[in-house]
Amino acid sequence: MARKLKVGILFGGKSAEHEVSLQSARNVFDAMDREKYEPVLIGIDKQGRWLLNDESRFLLDADDPRRIRLNPASDSVALAPESRGKISNLTAFGQDRAIDVVFPILHGPFGEDGTAQGLLKLAGVPFVGAGVLGSAVGMDKDVMKRLLRDGGVPIGKFRALKSHEAAPAFEDITAELGLPLFIKPANMGSSVGVNKIHNREEYAAALSEAFRFDTKIVLEEYIPGRELECSVLGSEEPRASVPGEVKSTHEFYSYDAKYIDETGAVLEIPAKVSEDTALRIQELAVKTFKTLECEGLGRVDFFLKDNGEVIVNEINTMPGFTRISMYPKLWEASGLSYTKLIDELITLAVKRFEKEKSLKTSAF
Repeated sequence: MARKLKVGILFGGKSAEHEVSLQSARNVFDAMDREKYEPVLIGIDKQGRWLLNDESRFLLDADDPRRIRLNPASDSVALAPESRGKISNLTAFGQDRAIDVVFPILHGPFGEDGTAQGLLKLAGVPFVGAGVLGSAVGMDKDVMKRLLRDGGVPIGKFRALKSHEAAPAFEDITAELGLPLFIKPANMGSSVGVNKIHNREEYAAALSEAFRFDTKIVLEEYIPGRELECSVLGSEEPRASVPGEVKSTHEFYSYDAKYIDETGAVLEIPAKVSEDTALRIQELAVKTFKTLECEGLGRVDFFLKDNGEVIVNEINTMPGFTRISMYPKLWEASGLSYTKLIDELITLAVKRFEKEKSLKTSAF
């Protein structure tokens, strides 16, 4: 019998999406094929400490998405450069663990933005998902949209603003983007810090709220239409799932609608669209994925306008894996179970690592 691969599930993190990551980690852990893999749970608390968790008690209040939290009663560990997957135990000397591959189920800054990916590359261990570049540009909504625009991918109108810059006057920004409009942190997901603006009174408050989470924000035009999503899987030859539709019962698909309120949205999978529209969405999902140098997995979000025009909103390079998340549900509807999906993602990670390992690192 082949040796089981030790898979480090890296979750939590110093991000406003910490609780979402905990939910995702629990589902990845539950769905992992125990005949092939041995999960090793490594939680990152909100202060950035890495904790080696016992699988029987790694989460507290796990069934409450508002109160779910990492169990702090765990050994402190670290991953050093060129450790080849050796996790050093900083609490119990001499009780180090070794892992073969990492599944960094981290959402938002300090995890999905290339920072964790850089550390894992320095450590010399395979990992699931996009590399440093794809993660970084996929996280930054400003850079992402500029690359998509230059790559010929249809996107909506937007404007980026940094914290040291003067905010445009309300009259000027509405003349450019119209009303309503959205204001978002540039480097955040799960609709954290996002507000839909209808009038002058809401404008200043939304700017302030977005700058609480990032030093750069984006202002985007409101695009009326249906909200569709499509999952992408692969590296050199990525493929797209069937598209699904999000029908939010909130004013927009907010954090609460995604993760807290179980009636916050209806997910229609597959989406009720024409065959031509479904194909157009799948083609644009793959093109977006390739344009942004993504690998492994990604979920591309779209707007479908009443006239049939398809607009790309954004990509999520480490989409949610909670029990109500679109990414695994779309693949399940496409014939790939949750367990098989995780298996393929791990296989892709190992193959990429082996390919990169064969590259020369010296000119001589």
